Amino acid sequence: MENIKVGYIGCGCRGMGLLKSVVLKQGEKVAAVCDTYEDRAQGAADAVEKAGQARPAIYTDYHDVIADENVNTIIIATAWESHVEIAVAAMNAGKAVAMEVGGAYTLKECYELVEAYEKTGTPFMFLENCCFGRREMMVLNMVEKGLLGEIVHCQGGYMHDLRHEIAFGKENRHYRLRNYLTRNCENYPTHDLGPIAKVLKINHGNRMVTLTSTASKAAGLHEYILENKSDDEFLKNKTFAQGDIVTTVIKCAGGETIVLTLDTTLPRYYSRNFTVRGTKGMYEEVTDSVFLDREEDRIHDFDWRKKCINNAVEYQEEYDHPVWKQYLNEGVQGSHDGMDYLEFKKFFEALRNDTMMPVDVYDAASWMAITALSEMSIAKGGAVMDIPDFTNGRWHTNILD
Repeated sequence: MENIKVGYIGCGCRGMGLLKSVVLKQGEKVAAVCDTYEDRAQGAADAVEKAGQARPAIYTDYHDVIADENVNTIIIATAWESHVEIAVAAMNAGKAVAMEVGGAYTLKECYELVEAYEKTGTPFMFLENCCFGRREMMVLNMVEKGLLGEIVHCQGGYMHDLRHEIAFGKENRHYRLRNYLTRNCENYPTHDLGPIAKVLKINHGNRMVTLTSTASKAAGLHEYILENKSDDEFLKNKTFAQGDIVTTVIKCAGGETIVLTLDTTLPRYYSRNFTVRGTKGMYEEVTDSVFLDREEDRIHDFDWRKKCINNAVEYQEEYDHPVWKQYLNEGVQGSHDGMDYLEFKKFFEALRNDTMMPVDVYDAASWMAITALSEMSIAKGGAVMDIPDFTNGRWHTNILD
């Protein structure tokens, strides 16, 4: 595609951050902006103008953006509930789509996303920035080179203290509050699952087959509100549905297991707990450590702290992914340690060159489905749920080089 003209939908905190620090910095033309809150849409238009572009069209209804003949590419950074609805409408209108992450509310949504893509052939990318993290891509490179042996087990988590963001959701017009009040599920699986899926070749010779999810009680938000927002009579007396800790166990067709942890309503440090275990070694994000089963690396059990903690930096020069080596030479930019900038760069490159999107619609459907399935599993006391094959059997033969 030549002459990309962006219709930017969703101008809240995340949306504005990406617009300013990534899309406009990459010099992409933004022809229209949209948010259901007019002040946010006006703020986005101001940002486009400040970047030296003509003031874009301003809308409060996403249908108007999609109908705008000056727009050929839709970027979706809205609340979780509307992602799929907007993406499907955009694809049906022949507009390329980049869709921000979040879990699906139903399996039907996932099928609708795939069906729209297969019917229209419209370019689609799922904006899972963690697939472009430096460490995640380094470990992927190590796995592909066989350094960790045969991969047996992976772990990941979205471990992020969001109590303030959720508790003040009404004031900040943030969608997480309503979700935590009414749903109990693994509501944000893709930051941790995306890089794991790439390691395990999900949809490319492997697939996720079953899951079971268990949620703890919900206590963290209630206590936080009593101590930090005691004047909020509504929330003070509400019972949150969302468990503080949700653990999801996934079994893959290749025999591998995955453990995902959602941990967002108790005090803690930030982590995605990216962990890869193989027959010849492991990587662990929490300690940023690599351990290889080699004679020179053998250590006494109690000496691991001296040998392993933060030693992954020693592997960077040799095993940084080629994409990141080039990125480092060009200069890392943007938010989230450069992940956001890199993912959008790859999206726009694929769009211009008409090549495969690095995170495609089948990735989106299978990863987002974990949310809907986890909600069902938790409601049934940790029941085992079958994970659909959104590739319709093509995962067997769709092998990447």
